[in-house]
Amino acid sequence: MVSVPDYFGSLVFDDRVMKANLSEDIYNSLRKTIDEGKRLDIGVANAVAEAMKDWAVQHGATHYTHWFQPLTGITAEKHDSFITPSPDGGVIMEFSGKELIKGEPDASSFPSGGLRATFEARGYTAWDPTSYAFIKGKTLCIPTAFCSYGGQALDKKTPLLRSMEALNKQALRILRLFGNTTAKYVRSSVGPEQEYFLITREMYEKRPDIRFTGRTLFGAKPPKGQEMDDHYFGVIKPRVAAFMDELNEELWKLGILAKTEHNEVAPAQHELAPIYTTTNIATDHNQLTMEIMQKVAAKHGLVCLLHEKPFAGVNGSGKHNNWSISTDEGVNLLSPGETPYENAQFLLFLCAVIKAVDDYQDLLRIAVATAGNDHRLGANEAPPAVVSMFLGDELTAILEAIETDSAYKGAEKEKMKLGVNVLPRFIKDTTDRNRTSPFAFTGNKFEFRMLGSSNSIACANIMLNSAVAESLKIYADRLEGVEDFSTALHEMIKKTIKDHKRIIFNGNGYDDEWIKEATEKRGLCNYKTTPDCMPHLLDKKNVDMLTSHGVYSKEELNSRFEIMLDNYCKAVTIEANTMINIVRKQISPAVEAYSADVAKAAAAKKALSSDIDCGYETGLVKKLSALTSGMSVKAGELEEILLRLADISDIAHQSEIIRDEVISKMNELRSDCDAAEVITAKSYWPFPTYGDLLFGVN
Repeated sequence: MVSVPDYFGSLVFDDRVMKANLSEDIYNSLRKTIDEGKRLDIGVANAVAEAMKDWAVQHGATHYTHWFQPLTGITAEKHDSFITPSPDGGVIMEFSGKELIKGEPDASSFPSGGLRATFEARGYTAWDPTSYAFIKGKTLCIPTAFCSYGGQALDKKTPLLRSMEALNKQALRILRLFGNTTAKYVRSSVGPEQEYFLITREMYEKRPDIRFTGRTLFGAKPPKGQEMDDHYFGVIKPRVAAFMDELNEELWKLGILAKTEHNEVAPAQHELAPIYTTTNIATDHNQLTMEIMQKVAAKHGLVCLLHEKPFAGVNGSGKHNNWSISTDEGVNLLSPGETPYENAQFLLFLCAVIKAVDDYQDLLRIAVATAGNDHRLGANEAPPAVVSMFLGDELTAILEAIETDSAYKGAEKEKMKLGVNVLPRFIKDTTDRNRTSPFAFTGNKFEFRMLGSSNSIACANIMLNSAVAESLKIYADRLEGVEDFSTALHEMIKKTIKDHKRIIFNGNGYDDEWIKEATEKRGLCNYKTTPDCMPHLLDKKNVDMLTSHGVYSKEELNSRFEIMLDNYCKAVTIEANTMINIVRKQISPAVEAYSADVAKAAAAKKALSSDIDCGYETGLVKKLSALTSGMSVKAGELEEILLRLADISDIAHQSEIIRDEVISKMNELRSDCDAAEVITAKSYWPFPTYGDLLFGVN
């Protein structure tokens, strides 16, 4: 049996492979490009391309592709074979440095938000040497950035790399102030936990709402949901375990550090968590993880649902973004150490994050805004739409002591005593965890919990990296050249705490009183929907910050505003049209057929004897008739709104009508359909119910 270390990363052109297949000079030059951002020489690119091709062919690859992440939210690839004609009529396998570093996909066929017109087709993909190439099937996949002919970013990777560079630049300035002259770079690292649902392929095929939209648009509450909390961390079912085993193997072959797997709270819901790694690589890995989850599920007769809220009434799925920053020397800049009160460098970086989250809470909300995530944020399994930070008792007490210039005694290390002698005693953490906080400190990193399960993690980390870079820049500008560094540092930390403590909240984020306090007393943002928050992307303070660090241009920000609202409108419009179609072609005919049969049964009873009471049948037919009439009226009203939408060109106005009218009418239509499901015989209902879907995987 082959052990995991033997095949881990076997399909990745990683550092081990590069060392073995490149000359020392070529390898060292490439490492300087990867580690220090040195410009790539074409001679190095040619040597790397030849070695990469030989290695890929040895592993069965026949094609290569520039693998990129356009603004669709998923990945894209165009495959070219390695073959080149030879004079004797045969072919040879070739791959040049030019083909490695540059590709030319059609830039007008991807979302561009006005950056590209239909007739302006040329775009470029550019090799990202910091993310290793890998083999998928028979194709060598080369991670790349994607831009237009004019140089505007048309993807999520380019702004992410820019944000990482901005953070690196400002963090190094701070480290130099603390006397660190040896660190070469600072990078953010991420470990994204991924939640998902599994249902059977057979049931999926019978649910057009899931097939078209990724979620159920109808479904009455089953007799049992997640009330018993018996699924969370429960025994993994054999079929799911087999899926997880194969998923792990495929991920490990691609060098993806899949670590933790378990059942989540809702029936049929599960989670995978990786060990965290450099942010752009973690982003690539998470996109691959979602793709491979779906492919492996199909091999097991299952479907992996990544929608944020596939089922009403049970927990939705999120993606917890565990974020930290470290130097190339292995120092985690968010690690408090044994005495955080005395760790000035940690406190400054901590304050930079506090300031960033408070100043740019709107950008963090925008980064996770989708039609799907709007169903989840604020529900009892997710953080609220209000952004706040959890620091825990110890750090909060330290910051209070600094703000008031009072002594901090330090948290006592307490041993956990469970009252049973045979059980081990261990040191208790100095603070609890808070699962209701959108942005929680968890020891040496922050857990940003607002991301939806289908989100690319690039968006959240672009905003987070950029906002923290801005805080660090402000600090460095003020501290560089001061005569008394210690005093200036102390005053700056103290001022940050005083100015931004409103963002710190260690209590229950699900409490309605907190939402009231957050918005009315603290002045925090509460953007409940995508149309509420998206316009703030173009607020002057946000545009100024993002453009000053070179993360986005103004044109690129305008394009993101257009694309994100357009995606929102299209997603909900597809859902609305799907509802109308299902109601008219499946639900209404099914309910009417059942109603007619009940009426026939009543008539047959009456024919036997006029004394037979048919009150039950009569009442049922009346209820069903009222519901089908309601469905017809509401489906018509929904259709009218959609027709009116088609005449509105302004995307912001469209999104507001969808938020205010379309979604409320969809909810009304669903209410009638779900009520009809409850009183319609199961044999008549046209597709699997919630009970079937949630408990159908054995």
